[in-house]
Amino acid sequence: MRRVAPLGGGTVPVQDHVALAEIELCGELIIAASNAEERLSLESIDEVLRVAETRAESAGA
Repeated sequence: MRRVAPLGGGTVPVQDHVALAEIELCGELIIAASNAEERLSLESIDEVLRVAETRAESAGA
């Protein structure tokens, strides 16, 4: 049996690493957008989200 702390306090064990990665990327995108003087280009968004790195890793796998 697995115990989980109540939502009101303590820490809840994190099980969904994919969701955490998505949240982190969204945060990075929000920071980049707030620091930009203009709208981010698609290339800038891809850079923030590390699209090229992901494609390179997928191609090598």
